[in-house]
Amino acid sequence: MAPSTPKAASRGRSASAARPDTEAAPATPSYVYGILPADVDFDPEERGVGDPPGKIGLVRHEDIAALVSDLHPAGPLGRPADLMAHQRLLDDVAAEVPVLPLRFGAVMESRDAVARELLAPHLDEFRAALRRLEGHAQYVVKARYEEGALLREVLQEQPEAARLREEIRGLPEDATWDARIRLGEIINGAVEAKREADSRALAEGLAPHCAAVVIREPTHEEDAAHLACLVDADRQEGFEDALEDFAARWEGRITLRLLGPQAPYDFVSAKEGDG
Repeated sequence: MAPSTPKAASRGRSASAARPDTEAAPATPSYVYGILPADVDFDPEERGVGDPPGKIGLVRHEDIAALVSDLHPAGPLGRPADLMAHQRLLDDVAAEVPVLPLRFGAVMESRDAVARELLAPHLDEFRAALRRLEGHAQYVVKARYEEGALLREVLQEQPEAARLREEIRGLPEDATWDARIRLGEIINGAVEAKREADSRALAEGLAPHCAAVVIREPTHEEDAAHLACLVDADRQEGFEDALEDFAARWEGRITLRLLGPQAPYDFVSAKEGDG
């Protein structure tokens, strides 16, 4: 069930040899994606946000670095393509090295400003956060009720809902308005209760195999659970086995999807993620 991610970054440059890459950089606005260790060799073929997309680079300061790209002032930002490029780049990097992602990115006046105003003042904070994330990756688990399964459960467990459904069957909407409203209330309440119970069960079942678990808000009316899991590489096999156990237990009722590795947005504080 574990997905694969193309390699975008690797460790290879020693921290002691790292130096700020700002001396010869032009005074061009820089878009910042996130913070990562300085001992990283990055694929120069990667491209970032903007139109035309900027070439990716690193601004190093001691043993940390900012992942950046030059920004063309005339090119507007905020397009769906920019959001996808931002997320894809950070997810690719997170598959190889720890990274502190900036959820929406940041624009600074130059690469020198990135080193001077972002990296240097927050050196200890960023260094400690990267140390915590070393050897971990974020995965997202999406659980969705299979079509019709949720309604069948509610009707079986809620006699009033089953009765109301029979009452309105084949009758015009205006003649059964009150009954339809009541039926909707019962179904919505039952779905919320089931989603809460299933989300809690899945989170508790996966927690022993994770460093941390966050229950996210649902993104679809048929979502059974939406979790972000921070997984230690040494426990990934147990995490995947536990997920397979849930898939077998919920077969015919709930379908599970595993997404990742991803940048750890859910496990970086607002201060760390916003610089």
